Amino acid sequence: ELRNQLIQFGVSQIDGGTKIELGSYAEKEQNHDLKKGQFRINDDRSLNEIIDELLQQDMLPSFCTACYRLGRTGEHFMEFSVPGFIKRFCTPNAILTLAEYLMDYAPEHTAEKGWDVIEKNIHELNENVQHQVRERIEKIKRGERDLYF
Repeated sequence: ELRNQLIQFGVSQIDGGTKIELGSYAEKEQNHDLKKGQFRINDDRSLNEIIDELLQQDMLPSFCTACYRLGRTGEHFMEFSVPGFIKRFCTPNAILTLAEYLMDYAPEHTAEKGWDVIEKNIHELNENVQHQVRERIEKIKRGERDLYF
C-alpha cells in the first residue's frame, strides 16, 4: 500500500477516518456514503483501523496540536525544528495524545498495543522527562485532558 511506503520515507502526517460527504460532521451518527463525497480518498478505513495498523508497526501515532496552540508556528517553529529541539516536545506530546485516545476511544485490543508502544517510547526519553510523562499519563487515566509540553 502506498501509505505504508510513504511512511517509511518519512511522511509524518496521514489522514484517517475523514468524512468527505457534505454535512457529514454535523450528522455524527451518519455512516459514510462515499457516493456523496466531494472526492475519493481510496481508503475508507476507520481512524482506529489506521491507528491499530501503525501500532502494529511500533509507530507512535500523535494527535498533537501543542505547537500550534502555543504559538510555535512559522518562523518560531523553525527555530525549534531546524536544530532538532522540537523533538523535546514531539515524543512526549505524542505519548500523551495517544494515551488520551486509548482511554477515550480505542477498543481493548488497540489499547493493549498502544500502551506497549507508549512504554517503549517512554524508555527512550531521558529520566527527567520520563517522570514528567508518567505523571501526566496518570492524570489522563484520572480523567484530565489536554496535557502537553
